[in-house]
Amino acid sequence: MLCDDTAMRIHRGGSGKVQTGAAEGTGEQSGSTPLLPNGVLAPMLTPFADDLTVSANRFVAHAHWLLGSGCVGLVPFGTTGEALSVATREREAALEALVAGGIDPGVLLPGTGVSNLPGAVHLTRHAVRLGCRAVMVLPPCYYKDPAPEGLFRHYAELVERVADDRLRIVLYHIPQVSGVGLPIDLVARLRLEFPDTVVGIKDSSGDWSNTQRLFGIDGLTVYPGAELQLIDALDLGGPGCITATANVNAGPVAEVIRLHTAGDREAAVSAHEGVVAYRLLLQDYAAIPSLKRLLAQWHDDPVWANVRPPFLPMDEGDGRSLSELLAAS
Repeated sequence: MLCDDTAMRIHRGGSGKVQTGAAEGTGEQSGSTPLLPNGVLAPMLTPFADDLTVSANRFVAHAHWLLGSGCVGLVPFGTTGEALSVATREREAALEALVAGGIDPGVLLPGTGVSNLPGAVHLTRHAVRLGCRAVMVLPPCYYKDPAPEGLFRHYAELVERVADDRLRIVLYHIPQVSGVGLPIDLVARLRLEFPDTVVGIKDSSGDWSNTQRLFGIDGLTVYPGAELQLIDALDLGGPGCITATANVNAGPVAEVIRLHTAGDREAAVSAHEGVVAYRLLLQDYAAIPSLKRLLAQWHDDPVWANVRPPFLPMDEGDGRSLSELLAAS
């Protein structure tokens, strides 16, 4: 529970004052480096060896490959990374392997949200101490219909217990998977109370009207969780998107963002058509097994097709058929 002193600090925004230096839609502070990356970010797939342990060497290689393919940021241990199938110590070791393997922690926004507060605090502290750019935090889930006040207290306790000025939080809204959403009013309240910490949100709800409303929260960086509405998001001042398909198609998505940022909206819209077609083809398949099968084929490395239960690997023949469809799109 929140003690009286903690509750007072929370009410006053942690530092005791509300700061509004972030520019709407970009997560930027005037005259400084953007708080969050502008471009396409990949929620990284997590490779598993044949014994289903995390394959650190493949994880590091995939990170380098993604950055070389056009990604400006990496989000390990989101939904696409099978995060809730990966143990705490495994997550820590994998993040440490990325940094030791030459990945700048300034491009990392690892998922640290779990259903218990101490676990979320532990993972978040670890990421911050590694120097990660930000963390992406899922709300506590499993319990049905938690009150917005309870969700607020979870995030407030997380901020207070981590107690590090370097902490930057990107909220994660994916209610169709987690069973727990983040209401607009709650997001606005968290942004207001912790303006230096709660700096963004990934909206994977697929509800564009919800995403549009999030853009109305002053200073909040909004990442759509797919590229389907990317042009609309860029028109509203968004920095890009965090999309699972960046694991296999980052370059074309990055090009849409580049063209739009350069002021050539017409060319961006044209390029976006191909990106949408690619995404819609993939959506007919189970996301994680299909993306992993594609990487297994492209890298000639069958290990990449491994998934942890309860997922099942995609059939090799189905993977070849999908690869041919994508190549023809």
